[in-house]
Amino acid sequence: MKEKVVIITGAASGIGRALSFEYAERGARLVLADRNKEQLITVCDQLIRQGVEAVCTICDITREEDCKRLINSTLNRFDCIDVLINNAGISMRALFEEVELDVIRKVMDVNFYGAVYCTRFALPALLRSKGSLVGISSVAGYKGLPGRTGYSASKFALQGFLEVVRIENRKKGLHVLIACPGFTNSNIRNTALAKDGSAQGESPLNEAKLMPAEEVARRICNAIENRKHRLILTTQGKMTVLLNKFFPKFMDRMVYNHMAKEPDSPFT
Repeated sequence: MKEKVVIITGAASGIGRALSFEYAERGARLVLADRNKEQLITVCDQLIRQGVEAVCTICDITREEDCKRLINSTLNRFDCIDVLINNAGISMRALFEEVELDVIRKVMDVNFYGAVYCTRFALPALLRSKGSLVGISSVAGYKGLPGRTGYSASKFALQGFLEVVRIENRKKGLHVLIACPGFTNSNIRNTALAKDGSAQGESPLNEAKLMPAEEVARRICNAIENRKHRLILTTQGKMTVLLNKFFPKFMDRMVYNHMAKEPDSPFT
């Protein structure tokens, strides 16, 4: 990946931050995007001090014009795009019957439409470079998770979108990876939206027992270099996807029971 131009959205924290440092070690030139200005600049400055060619763009991916500006500024700086990683994401935790509809709309705007906008504007450059288009999805894009209606819906939509883009461009050399981490030690659950749209504030899971974001990033980067179509991480994630293919009713019960054991679960 030496000298390749890589765009990473949601680069200020979690998996996005880990991807930034992983690609830095592999010699890539980085364009980092996030709406959190302070954290993004901190990450970018750390990389620059290490001698990495990195630029940061304050970007709200729910805004089409911001996504267009991100892609255009990258092309103005580097004249090409080799990898676009649609990583930025947000979660939610509430029963559908209780959640305010704006919460679901916001989750869809970030997780789905943000990826659509960035991909649309970057696609011509990715086709020229025969590059890689990546979507950071989730096992929740294979199996609906109770209490996460908006999140699961956005990930199902993202995977369908990326599949179609892959098929439409299968003779043009475009590589499309759908990466599905399992439960990862990142901040996405801390910033998950409650039923009224406020931040959840703390994770319902023991983060120390989850796969580190750095390990997730390493495996995603390897999958991109090997031009894999799909990546499902963690044993639990792989078993969930496999069993759901053949025993969906059984997995409904298993998923319900598992999620009901979370601290302060919205259902029992």
